[in-house]
Amino acid sequence: MKKVAVEKSLKNIKSYLSIQGYEVRDLESSRKNLKNFDAIIVSGQNSNILGMQDTNTKTSVINVSGMTPEDVATQLNNTLS
Repeated sequence: MKKVAVEKSLKNIKSYLSIQGYEVRDLESSRKNLKNFDAIIVSGQNSNILGMQDTNTKTSVINVSGMTPEDVATQLNNTLS
């Protein structure tokens, strides 16, 4: 199962990804363990959502601004394949 951290404000995306079989966690409560996730989903409203200037992680960060939950799932499938 793929693990994703999702920004708290993206409730509809969190719900959809959970239904699609992803293990979904809140980004805000997962910041110390980002390396444990396959992807990080952000809204793009805050350019420094991770709260760090220099983030050292190989985890994919996906800006979902303007995307539907279905678009996000497609992007995740393409990114994590």
